[in-house]
Amino acid sequence: MSETRQSERPTATRRQVLAGTGALGVGIAFTGAVSELFAGTAAAHGRAGYGPLVPDPDGLLDLPKGFRYKVLSREGDALRSGEGKVPSNHDGMAAFRGRAGGTNLVRNHENRVTAKIGVPTVPGLTYDPAAKGGCTRIALDARNNVTDERVAIAGTAVNCAGGPTPWGTWLTCEETEDKAGTNGYTKDHGFIFEVDPVDPRRTGAIPLTAMGRFQHEAIAVDPGRGVVYETEDAFEKPFGLFYRFLPNKPDGGRGSLLGGGKLQAMRVPGVPDLSRIQETGARFDNIEWVDVPDPLAVQTPIRHQDFGPKGITHAQKLEGCYWGGKCVYFVSSYAKSAEGSAADHYGQIWRYDPSARSLTLVIVFGPDTDLQLPGEEPDNICLAPSGGLMICEDGEGAQHVFGLTRGGEVYAMARGRQNIGTPEEPEWGEFAGVTFSPDQDTMYVNCYTPGTTFAVTGPWHS
Repeated sequence: MSETRQSERPTATRRQVLAGTGALGVGIAFTGAVSELFAGTAAAHGRAGYGPLVPDPDGLLDLPKGFRYKVLSREGDALRSGEGKVPSNHDGMAAFRGRAGGTNLVRNHENRVTAKIGVPTVPGLTYDPAAKGGCTRIALDARNNVTDERVAIAGTAVNCAGGPTPWGTWLTCEETEDKAGTNGYTKDHGFIFEVDPVDPRRTGAIPLTAMGRFQHEAIAVDPGRGVVYETEDAFEKPFGLFYRFLPNKPDGGRGSLLGGGKLQAMRVPGVPDLSRIQETGARFDNIEWVDVPDPLAVQTPIRHQDFGPKGITHAQKLEGCYWGGKCVYFVSSYAKSAEGSAADHYGQIWRYDPSARSLTLVIVFGPDTDLQLPGEEPDNICLAPSGGLMICEDGEGAQHVFGLTRGGEVYAMARGRQNIGTPEEPEWGEFAGVTFSPDQDTMYVNCYTPGTTFAVTGPWHS
């Protein structure tokens, strides 16, 4: 697979809006205490972004001057293992240390039963043969050459995001509540599965049922306490919940989550819907955690269940989730009153501090006046070697990976060029699964459709 050097011809100015400013119709605006997001990360490189994006002559990925990309894998190519074709709908992903300075990528495939190319079924790695979702594992050497690509888990459904564990595995999340007999499935879906990035057969295809059955999006693990936080991506009322799972074996380790535990949902006293909160810095103490009545949702989806007279706290489109410093951060991608939310917003990042039992609204994204302006709907996020965040955009128009510096500036890091629509009605595949190699020298990111996985190298630390 070839590597493409970016042309040095200048292009349009990057999207860059300082924290606290209003929308100018050309990018993300946001307000909030950005520095709170980056506890424990490296120092920033000292400037906002890496310069304007340069058009890619091959029409795949625009990057700043000095950066290069390599296409690692494309939908429909043959898997190196000979198990079949690279599946469709590349979504959440994480990078793990591999052999001899290499990297192992574990990549989700958010496939429904209608997916063009499903994850091939493999004996010992398949949960439900009727389901087309799952994960693939890409093994890379120290120069980002693909040495192996194979199925890591199959027979799961709508694998959206997930998260890495402190013990070096990937938790892949099913974003569905379909039960056996629905859409031809032979088993219930809506679970989390553990995937070993070195040898997936060690973890197999076993649902972690105690962690709940709902429309999972992402997870983050508290490395000190072993608590797993989970987001629920529900865009119809009643909206999703923010959960924590208290494992019976909090010491962790591969397979430890099979030992069961207690699933709880977050209640913010007096706040039934997080979209009501618009002021960054708003803090709520004495956060309550309520036992989920029926984690398997045998009769009723969890978000519909009875949590008592005080109710429970909902939020539309709970997506990205990560652990930073001593806190967990999670994203509400957007809220629209026309769809039932209590108020409109264009993306929020919340911080929960388990020691203080406090919840704080850290960032609010988006234009001031128009939901259709570009830059709304932050989705997958990860910490960047620059000391800030990388954010995958999932909105209208051309799709970007945006950077967010410690100083509060937004800059465009990458722009997709794969138009999957028509000249009259253009449509671009969203970005997903942004992650960095263990040595922080390579950014890996997926284009959702047509499914493509990129490795991006360049002057990350300059």
